[in-house]
Amino acid sequence: MVKLNLLLMVIAVLCAMGVVTSQHKARKMFIDLQQEESLAKQMEVEWGQLQLEQSTWAMHARIEKIASSYLHMKMPDPAKTQVIPLQAQARGVNP
Repeated sequence: MVKLNLLLMVIAVLCAMGVVTSQHKARKMFIDLQQEESLAKQMEVEWGQLQLEQSTWAMHARIEKIASSYLHMKMPDPAKTQVIPLQAQARGVNP
């Protein structure tokens, strides 16, 4: 009977150790999940900032200013501009 009690006690202790270990792993994984979610939120904010920055850099007024001031480009004279129709439109076929 004593051996049975000792065996049951050892099994109970092992089960308790298993519960403690699994709870510890679960908490550690939850902390890791929270850290990754925080990182994902930071990356979303950075992505939004980068999109805003890209749209600012690609503004037509800014590109025109750079083209005229730094590259000394100007719009061509409308009298020298020639519009060439597409071949499909020249034949009367809608694309």
